[in-house]
Amino acid sequence: MYADRYSRMVAWLKVSLPLLALGILSTLFLISRVVDPPATIPFADAEVQERLNNQQATNSYFSGISAGGDEIEIIADKVQGAQTETGTNLVENVDVKVDYVSGLQATLSADQALVNIAEDRTRLTGNVKIVTSQGYVLLSDLMLVRMSSPEMESPGPVQGDTPVGTIDAGAMHFFVPEGHEKSQLVFTNGVKLLYQPKK
Repeated sequence: MYADRYSRMVAWLKVSLPLLALGILSTLFLISRVVDPPATIPFADAEVQERLNNQQATNSYFSGISAGGDEIEIIADKVQGAQTETGTNLVENVDVKVDYVSGLQATLSADQALVNIAEDRTRLTGNVKIVTSQGYVLLSDLMLVRMSSPEMESPGPVQGDTPVGTIDAGAMHFFVPEGHEKSQLVFTNGVKLLYQPKK
């Protein structure tokens, strides 16, 4: 009789224990905390809204060829749409390199640039620096650039070093005349050149 009672108890436990385990597991799933997916994203609401309103690209690189066959490369830390002017992009910490067909090389760097591709105009501001393979190192606060030429113009003061000495000028124009391959660098508006012959 004891053996029958033991057998019945074992048989009952074989059925009841798995059912009890299933009940406990189902209870855990039912009372578990609901996860809110948006709440798990590690961005503040203000930051998300800013990214949606101001689409931007970082560590950008562009390259192309001008109408005359000059190769152009542009590197920038950040590019985003300019809110003040439609169709214009605001570029930060920009470097522009131009390899002219004539063999001349020129590089520009600036803190910021406003680029309007449709109208072919770029406005560089803040510590603008121009370096050419001819030995010119020029500084300006503002430089206007046309990428299709490419053509560079400083409507304001320019100063720096040239192959024959230091120069100060009220304006500067760097361009390739129509029908020519070689570029010209023209200084105007009160040019002062301190001639320093090489020893």
